[in-house]
Amino acid sequence: MTRSDGYLLDNRQPEAGERFDAFAALFDATTLRHFEAFGVGPGWRCWEAGAGGTSVVSWLAKKVGPTGKVLATDIDTSRLTSVARPPVEVRVHDLGTEEPPMEGFDLVHARLVLVHVPDRERALRSMVKALRPGGRLLIEDADPALQPLLCPDEHGPEQQLANRLRHGFRKLLADRGADLSYGRKLPRLLREAGLRRVEADAYFPVTSPACAVLESATVRQIRGELVGAGLATDEDIDRHLANVASGSMDLATAPMISAWGRKD
Repeated sequence: MTRSDGYLLDNRQPEAGERFDAFAALFDATTLRHFEAFGVGPGWRCWEAGAGGTSVVSWLAKKVGPTGKVLATDIDTSRLTSVARPPVEVRVHDLGTEEPPMEGFDLVHARLVLVHVPDRERALRSMVKALRPGGRLLIEDADPALQPLLCPDEHGPEQQLANRLRHGFRKLLADRGADLSYGRKLPRLLREAGLRRVEADAYFPVTSPACAVLESATVRQIRGELVGAGLATDEDIDRHLANVASGSMDLATAPMISAWGRKD
């Protein structure tokens, strides 16, 4: 992720590992499908920006092999130490404020990162700058405003409580500068950044065990902020966590919109 005094979901908090595992279970298949379509293979130079977890980095390392390079950056790289060996290089880097750590990449990728970055425009320019001619940029980000509900089928009090807490989470994100409608803007922003052959798609899990894992970890991580802002009580949160653990609700995520293009 990127430095921000108000960043809500700090990688150093204990729930962060659970969230990264849930993201991998929910979204790796989509991300890797795009990588396969690009033809990622031996010798490729790849930058995983705002890496956070290790699943995508590990996949790229196997694909590019000893003749390639995978640069994994984040402001907190403590969760990347297990993959910090050739062809992977791990570097502390603030995507929102610093110049690209290198240039000449065949692939630059960021997933669920830019929505949280205060200077998203600068970060996007940085990633485009880092591409070689013909290189590919893949940005994948959420659009919570497009589908704001945790329980789209709001048929009972458990679902109503879940959606009320999700509304509180979205308010906390927005108050810290997150753009809750960012995902839908990506195709236009990539074209405006000068990329060609821009395409996009979206993935929207509606019911998955990983959705429950993600929800539980997220709510536990932001519990203090929800209560402190008057958006929920401890009793609300305890009841909601018990409802999630029961497995009786159909939990969804915001759509993740993937947009990609090629640099001339």
